[in-house]
Amino acid sequence: MTTPTGTLHDRTVHRVGYGAMQLERLHDRREEAVALLRRAVELGVDHVDTAEFYGNGFVNGVIREALRPGDGVLVVTKVGADPDPAGPLPLRLAQRPEQLRASVENNLRGLGTDRLDVVNLRRVDTGPGLRAEGDQVVGLDDQLDVLTALRDEGKIGAIGLSSVSLDVLRRALPAGIACVQNAYSLVSREDEDLLRLCVAEGIAWVPFFPLGGAFPGLPKVTDEPAVHAVAESLGITPSQVGLAWLLHHAPNVLLIPGTADAAHLEANVAAGDIALDAATLATLDAVESRSGELHLG
Repeated sequence: MTTPTGTLHDRTVHRVGYGAMQLERLHDRREEAVALLRRAVELGVDHVDTAEFYGNGFVNGVIREALRPGDGVLVVTKVGADPDPAGPLPLRLAQRPEQLRASVENNLRGLGTDRLDVVNLRRVDTGPGLRAEGDQVVGLDDQLDVLTALRDEGKIGAIGLSSVSLDVLRRALPAGIACVQNAYSLVSREDEDLLRLCVAEGIAWVPFFPLGGAFPGLPKVTDEPAVHAVAESLGITPSQVGLAWLLHHAPNVLLIPGTADAAHLEANVAAGDIALDAATLATLDAVESRSGELHLG
């Protein structure tokens, strides 16, 4: 069984946190969104992932209202994209150094704080989603320069990376990297070399899309017969199997599953206490990893 806590930056946190993006779905039910986040804290969640472009500032506003200093919650945000509510997607890339600085300032204001615990640089090197074009093709060194300056100024505590390749992480290591967020799940394990480097360097691995299938065309963990068989044998849900596998797969994995439903939240947090024996892990490890074909509509 894996330990129930892990390390992010200089903090010990529970290994199952909360990805706040799904709070966007409660945009017209703000009190419900605040209550859901309070419930997460009651369940022991002390690591919340957010961004100013989630709900065009709505999610950060909910976090500001719901969390209290005594809760001891580590809030991780990200830059590299800005809200674009009128666009074909609700965000647009904002990769240039001056845009990264402006995004940090926007997150500071939205969260009502003078220091962001951890800021992830959302690049576009790998994984599903947007790709940089024109003036949004920006060198890593220029981006790290502005983020390290912001860290030196005390506006951010630590730097993370998101949607990056193995080469980019290697180049970024001298800057001091606290965590890496890439799309990764039982059915999408292309980043094993990147994960191994994170283990070796003591960097937290925080997979997004931990159950796959976030977009049409991407494989889903919950579609796998082996996952359903394990779930039935243990009396848990297929989603819990997928989350528990991640926690057993590597010691530096921290999860941030998102939901707008309290019962689903409780099930996600409970996945941190699920033990998988060697035979079960071998069965799940044998599930094929495949990238699928992304369709954004």
